[in-house]
Amino acid sequence: MIALTGGGTGGHLSIIRALKNALNSKGVEPIYIGSNKGQDKNWFEDENGFSQKYFLDSQGVVNKKGFQKLSALAQILKSSSTCRRIFKNNGVKNLISVGGYSAAPASFATIGNNVNLYVHEQNAAIGRLNKILKPFAKEFFSSYDKKSRVKDYPIDLSFFNKRKEITKLQTIIFLGGSQGARTINELAMYLAPQLQKNSIQIIHQTGKNEFTKIDNFYKKNNIKVDVFDFSLNLIDKISRADFAISRSGASTLWELCALGIPTLFIPYPHAANDHQYYNAKTLSDKGIALLKRESEIDTKNILKEIESLDLKSISSRLKNEIKQEGAIKIIESII
Repeated sequence: MIALTGGGTGGHLSIIRALKNALNSKGVEPIYIGSNKGQDKNWFEDENGFSQKYFLDSQGVVNKKGFQKLSALAQILKSSSTCRRIFKNNGVKNLISVGGYSAAPASFATIGNNVNLYVHEQNAAIGRLNKILKPFAKEFFSSYDKKSRVKDYPIDLSFFNKRKEITKLQTIIFLGGSQGARTINELAMYLAPQLQKNSIQIIHQTGKNEFTKIDNFYKKNNIKVDVFDFSLNLIDKISRADFAISRSGASTLWELCALGIPTLFIPYPHAANDHQYYNAKTLSDKGIALLKRESEIDTKNILKEIESLDLKSISSRLKNEIKQEGAIKIIESII
């Protein structure tokens, strides 16, 4: 039996879904071990394709201090004991960890427990948990690690099936993630009147915190926008776009590559090890993405810069950055 663990954010959970679907294609229904916090339950509580699902009382340790940090560590140890029982009761022999605080209990539970640990690192800058786990992993998968046997990021095949030829800017999507990104939200509201004037359709993921304020702004100014805070069918919205303005979490970045959508990446400035910047830099260095820190955004000229891009050429080159077999290759190397 194979178990999958990790989550907390959509980036981690999208990898879990891709790996689960790859396992299902091989006739395997894995176990999922996540957290009852974060987005894990929203994504997978009603999802088919898992033989069992466990949502534990785990929480993050990073950015906590003093008693709160000790309490979080104690909870991880307690949940690790629960995971050992889950492994034994379900005959788990292999665990794939994709990171996030949800992954800590099950990942640590493999050590000394005769369960093989496989780790997938999403980002160009390795996360703290994965740095600790790497020496214990039977195999370490990463799109940025030269030693990784599988380089292609595990993207669900549905993204490749939604590819289209992009020739001109007709629709733009603003992606701040399910939690939202204030800088991207403000840029969207600034550009929206001009985009509507230029007959460019707008799709805007605001995140939960600012949805009402931004929805009211569009209504007040009579600007037609597909505005939403969170969607389990985000692919249907992203695939309609010809250009994206987005954070640069790894899963979002590679999903946009798979779809072939040219993008202006605005990294989250407080991401651990500045990993969002380095994720996007791998594409911007090749001339197939725009990359700007929040402090570098020139609101008056950004639309001109976007409109001057050769979208058709960039879209075609983005599609060559990733192949469809990433998730399948990881699963085949394990089973």
